[in-house]
Amino acid sequence: MHAPFQEENMPDPARSHAVVIGAGMAGLTAAQAISRHFGKVTVIERDVLPAEAAPRRGTPQCQHAHMLLAGGLKALQTLFPGFENDLAEAGAVKIRAGKDLRFERPGFDPFPIRDLGFDIFSMSRPLLEAVTRRRVLQAPNIGICMRSRVTGLVASRDARRIKAIRYETGDEPAVTVEADLVVEASGRCGLTLQLLEELSLERPEETEIGMDQAYASTIVERPIDHNADWLGNIVLPSAPASSRGAFLFPIESQRWLLSVGGNHGDAPPGDRAGFMDFVRSLRTPTIYDAVKDACPLTDIVRYQLPCSTRRHFERLESFPTGLLAIGDAFCRFNPVFGQGMSVAAQEAVILDRLLAEDVPEERLARDFFAAIQNTIAAPWGVAVSDFVYPATRGVRPADFAQRLQYGIALTKLAADDPEVHRLTVEVSQLLKPQAALREPALAARVMALM
Repeated sequence: MHAPFQEENMPDPARSHAVVIGAGMAGLTAAQAISRHFGKVTVIERDVLPAEAAPRRGTPQCQHAHMLLAGGLKALQTLFPGFENDLAEAGAVKIRAGKDLRFERPGFDPFPIRDLGFDIFSMSRPLLEAVTRRRVLQAPNIGICMRSRVTGLVASRDARRIKAIRYETGDEPAVTVEADLVVEASGRCGLTLQLLEELSLERPEETEIGMDQAYASTIVERPIDHNADWLGNIVLPSAPASSRGAFLFPIESQRWLLSVGGNHGDAPPGDRAGFMDFVRSLRTPTIYDAVKDACPLTDIVRYQLPCSTRRHFERLESFPTGLLAIGDAFCRFNPVFGQGMSVAAQEAVILDRLLAEDVPEERLARDFFAAIQNTIAAPWGVAVSDFVYPATRGVRPADFAQRLQYGIALTKLAADDPEVHRLTVEVSQLLKPQAALREPALAARVMALM
């Protein structure tokens, strides 16, 4: 990793220097997108970033199961041509959609197994970040400042735009660095919200879905002689009676990453015996039978998230020029749905497009916040499904019961019709918009089943 470098000859003075706050997947993909249009990009990260694939303190959820959806993989391919080859060479496991990942859901144990015609990759979150960091650092105009904490955003005298950021590195005095664009990809969005308050500007409305999700994970050896017709397995819960579910994903180095979870107080234990009892209690025995004799390679790690949160920046009438929020800073989803990294990568592709279109800097935030709404629609629609549990906090959509009925009928239709099955998976994998599930011809078939 290296620190920011010196000024170079840059033809567009308005796009001299951009700062990205946070070096997670949202920050890395945003930096790559911006680097195509700015003279230099500085990524500021609190952690010491490992050279190889290893967990780090700044991503406490990184030791749990993560899924890079097909839409996220496509976005990463756009930002980093050849990214699929990088993943394969690093040891990520290629999975054929519909065929290699077994879905066990109430009424379908398993859901019909079909080759849906495209591949995804399964790997640990640290491996994905390591591969992405290596690609980012190949860009000559991107630098990463580690062990550095941004303490504030500096606005212009007329309070209309961001002109600089302040940050600290270790015990050294705070430094102020000018920036033409600042992107907060830190997750909590604290700096942006603090600035809006300081400038007496309206803060974005927030929509929360309080599901109190808790999960626990461990890595075990994947037996060489494992001869089932699947590489990974997902057990969905019998909602609303139970929220217990599990993910068993193949990852690099012939291992399985197992994550189990529940919500509203049904949290998996952190000791090995209690954890395995939780696995044994799942709705189906498939995962327990696969791992009961497998050699554990890590301790049990636990994580909790109280709510999914969506900040409606798109509704603000006034927002400082030269500032953006991206990834979890904009919208944070229930992690069990595995959408966050893919959505962040897709948002970065949109940012790249807007910058390529030379959208005026005064309009960039407004246009970006508007453009990513369609990207957020499908995953947020999935997050809303947490209202199936009566204890979930928040404003339940008025048509929620009808949505559930529609979803149940659509699932039945997908089980019988391979083309509908493929479409539902393409939507869940963020390859197609959620609106595709409401096309008139399909909707008529679903309504008939309802």
